Amino acid sequence: MNYQQKNFTLLIANDDEGTRFLVKEAMREVRLAIKIEFVENGEQVLDYLYRRGQYAGSSNWHRPDLILLDLNMPRLDGREALTSIRADPELQQIPVVILTTSHRSGDILHCYRLGANSFISKPVTFEGLVEVMKTLCQYWFEIVSLPPDL
Repeated sequence: MNYQQKNFTLLIANDDEGTRFLVKEAMREVRLAIKIEFVENGEQVLDYLYRRGQYAGSSNWHRPDLILLDLNMPRLDGREALTSIRADPELQQIPVVILTTSHRSGDILHCYRLGANSFISKPVTFEGLVEVMKTLCQYWFEIVSLPPDL
């Protein structure tokens, strides 16, 4: 398959408006056809995945090819959202990458035990974030083979 012709969907869960803005700006540097959907907490992640609430009946909805989860969000945090995703046979094949400010080894180990595919500590500079997003998208959308849409 020529991945340059596929349109990818990236679901990003982060409650910080500034981080969402920076990620959106960093993604402008990524030269792939990627539709980005932002949600603000773990409940919205599950609403998006199950097409509930504001996502119910949306004609613009696309199953994500990759989910980026922050750990510390209101309502349902990233750990709880990851646990729910991995518990559902319909969702568990979607790759989930933790993108968070945490550097704690306990968080890293816990997330891998819950089934995270990767754990990335957010860089402190915008340039670092651009490089992380370029590398992340190149890896997940150009190098690896993702599960087919069901």
